[in-house]
Amino acid sequence: MSTMTTDALPGAAPPPGPDETLLRLIASALATLSRQRTVPNPVYPAKVQNAYNRLVLHCLRRGDESPGSVPEMVRWAAERPLEAWPLDIPDELCAGGAVLVDPQTRLPHQLCLEWEVNAADPAAELFENDRILEALAVCRAAKAPRAYTSFRALLTSRPVLTGAELALLGGDPECGMLLHNVIKRCYEPVPASYLRGGVYRQCERCRCLMVPLHRSGHLCELDRCRRDGTDGTGVELSPQKGGVFQLSRPLRMFVTSPGLAETDLEAGLKEKYGIQAEMWPQYDAYDLRVPLPGGRHWAVDVKDRVNPVLLARTLTPFRTEPPYDRAFLVVPRYRFRENEAYARQFRRNLPDEMSGRITLLDDRAFLRLVGEAVADQPGTQAEGGRHA
Repeated sequence: MSTMTTDALPGAAPPPGPDETLLRLIASALATLSRQRTVPNPVYPAKVQNAYNRLVLHCLRRGDESPGSVPEMVRWAAERPLEAWPLDIPDELCAGGAVLVDPQTRLPHQLCLEWEVNAADPAAELFENDRILEALAVCRAAKAPRAYTSFRALLTSRPVLTGAELALLGGDPECGMLLHNVIKRCYEPVPASYLRGGVYRQCERCRCLMVPLHRSGHLCELDRCRRDGTDGTGVELSPQKGGVFQLSRPLRMFVTSPGLAETDLEAGLKEKYGIQAEMWPQYDAYDLRVPLPGGRHWAVDVKDRVNPVLLARTLTPFRTEPPYDRAFLVVPRYRFRENEAYARQFRRNLPDEMSGRITLLDDRAFLRLVGEAVADQPGTQAEGGRHA
């Protein structure tokens, strides 16, 4: 069953070793290369050259074959599962034969971006505490929590905007009037590589732009859409006079993707039990505050992460305001189907201070638990809505 409570923790995992540090440098180099829009001088940024040099030196010390160039290092990342790299890292960090770079799109997988930053909130860290944290600061200063909620909803539901739409947000009373400058920095012009046949294509499910494949077809870059069988057709979007803009890739991976899982959970609570959850309460103290019969509240953080080890290591306690009775970490069910040891690996790597403070569940298991909590008190009404 895809559930886990942290009441009993088996033997603690060993601390990260030097090879994990090297892997993080390699992941950061691959992500840096993917974000380049022009050929710099020198050709490879210092971060990329340093990661390559460190990998070659590491291989020489071990007596292993090393990549002959930076492009060959990228080929390794697209063709070699992590377990085949000359690195001493625990099996549970290899993510079941996953590679760092998608061989079809030649873009870093989400796993690569998770390795790039060892933090609970990769989006905030990747942007050097800009954008997301700036939006929080602006909304707090203006005492406008609803503006922050609208901002998060925008990044979740509209990962692609035309130039006209982006400009019009400046007059939007929900969040645009307060946060327009922040919003504009969250979006970037779409490179021509996304065009095929004179049009872009948006994934029908997540609304992100699909990546044209080398021979034919398109592929959504979000794991959740690929795993659920989203086809390669998408919805056509013509180039606009004012340009087309998309969220920067870390925001698409670490805000849009889990944001969709959050809103799916919100919709499930309302549809099944008539419960209206509060989204991102008190400036994102956690993701959902779920009211239950008897005046109880459950706090939920939703994470859509490939690697449970990296997720567990960076987890920190929820903020205590607004108050709650139980805390949950909810992960989409498909992650547990891909890795049957997801919960065990998470538990083994959870910091001691988090023991007993949070319960890990997949999204379906969480909805069932809410149903049991509602059924335990028949004839009562959950705060925020009626229940079935």
